[in-house]
Amino acid sequence: MTIKRIKLLLLAAMTMPIGAWAQDIGNGVQLHGSIQTEFLVPEDDEKIGTEHTTKDLLNNTYLDLNLGSKYVDAGARLEFMEYPLPGFESDFKGWGVPHIYVKGKLKGAELTVGDFYEQFGSGFILRTYEERALGIDNSLRGARVKVNALKGLRVTALGGVQRTYWDWDMDSRVFGADAELDLDQHIKGLSEQNINWTLGASWVLKNEDKHPSDYNDVYVPGTTMYLNFPKNVNAFDVRTQFHKQNFTILAEYAWKTEDPSADNSYTFHKGSAAMLSASYSKTGFSALVQAKRSEDMAFRSHRGRNGISGFLNNMPAFSYQHTYALPALYPYATRYCNISPNGASLVPGEWAFQGEVAYNFKRKTPLGGKYGTKIKVDFSHVRGLDAKLGETYNGYVYGKKGYSASFFGMSDEKYYQDFNVQLDKKINKSFKLNLMYMNQEYNQTIVEGHGGMIKTNTFVAEGKYQFSPKTTLRAEMQYLTTKHESDDWMYGLVELSVLPHFMFTLSDMYGRPYVNGTYGDKEHYYLGSVTYTAGAHRLMVGYGRTRAGYNCSGGVCRWVPANKGIQATYNFTF
Repeated sequence: MTIKRIKLLLLAAMTMPIGAWAQDIGNGVQLHGSIQTEFLVPEDDEKIGTEHTTKDLLNNTYLDLNLGSKYVDAGARLEFMEYPLPGFESDFKGWGVPHIYVKGKLKGAELTVGDFYEQFGSGFILRTYEERALGIDNSLRGARVKVNALKGLRVTALGGVQRTYWDWDMDSRVFGADAELDLDQHIKGLSEQNINWTLGASWVLKNEDKHPSDYNDVYVPGTTMYLNFPKNVNAFDVRTQFHKQNFTILAEYAWKTEDPSADNSYTFHKGSAAMLSASYSKTGFSALVQAKRSEDMAFRSHRGRNGISGFLNNMPAFSYQHTYALPALYPYATRYCNISPNGASLVPGEWAFQGEVAYNFKRKTPLGGKYGTKIKVDFSHVRGLDAKLGETYNGYVYGKKGYSASFFGMSDEKYYQDFNVQLDKKINKSFKLNLMYMNQEYNQTIVEGHGGMIKTNTFVAEGKYQFSPKTTLRAEMQYLTTKHESDDWMYGLVELSVLPHFMFTLSDMYGRPYVNGTYGDKEHYYLGSVTYTAGAHRLMVGYGRTRAGYNCSGGVCRWVPANKGIQATYNFTF
């Protein structure tokens, strides 16, 4: 039997229903888990610029198994990505068991040994997590202790090495500690006034060996001097959150010692991030305003790594996360401190602002009508920093521990802006209407390396009609207009839900694809699918085209190339 046949048999076994396993297996021990698998039978399509592949089947599959008991938990994940889906970096190719852990729990304390995920505060200095849609798994392999036995105090300490694709950065060790204190648990006057006030502080240390490849690639031109990289990089975070009744305010500040890396062109510069967020909500009304300044906060376990893997932290994007197809056509992700795609300059960081207000007009009022009306307004604005940081010498800035490439002077240009208004209105007992208008400015040169500023106006209308408790028809019409060479886009969707089992979907996106460096003739991106749900099982099968573009989540984006073919996904939780 060939290796390929063995792998395909393993894949088939992983995706077989195993509901009989989901049970109490005795002595208070329970087994639970999940299966997630996605398939694509690819077809070449030169008109939309699909990447040619010799594989007949592309697939990403995950099988999670977890044992739970009163004092001990354990789990493992089997991943099969021998033929990964389009857009996933080549290093994702492979299969195995990259995630395994054992956790002990006793009286307000727990010890985890193996692979785990953790986040300190908002994630400015530490956020290891899994996001399968983006191909991210930045877990740590080592040990973690959590203690919450003391009143109002939670403490975490950890150490380990980070996963990158199918390997771990053994030359880099990560240590950290975090503490959060609830002041209202110790100050009687706060609790009497229903005030929740939390203070937090975190520390992360990256201890990285000096890699021979660093010295081969990074040196001061015209001299015999090489960069003297710091072995230890420390990062710190302090924060406070105040909550009383309807009002919440969060302030957080993080900073990082000198951390020359591929992200900042090996510049010896300290990083920092500051965020202030305030929100207010009550019945029928909510408001949010927040601001963030971040500079040189790319933080990886390996200084020479590129791409979206290997980050120890995460900087959230202050831009609205659109779910409609055309408003999400040009998404924005936080600019850590990256060389701009056109290679002309470095992007040291950004200012980001966001505000949102939502109001429900009451029923039986002039604007509320019979069923009430909800309106939401959101504004996001992101711009770069003034990046000229110091005197230069032959194009390089002199640092305390060596020479490094300088930030070229650049103005604080606009990276992204989004203003959108959404209206939700129930017309009668059976029909609900959602309307949206968006004005967007997207600096394609900064994000993608070409194209300049794209300014768009987008209109969305969504209607949902319920024929019966089990049958619902939903339709969308979207139109994006722009004077940019990317030209206008149109999108339509019809979706019929027949509970409890079926959903039928047809959609079409029409516009100019960007292929081989130029915009081509307008093309239809049609897609039809059928989804079947039965209990914990969900199966979707479809066929069509998918436009090239960015897939974003939580401020991180992955480029997904155009593809065409038969698509299928299967999910099962037990």
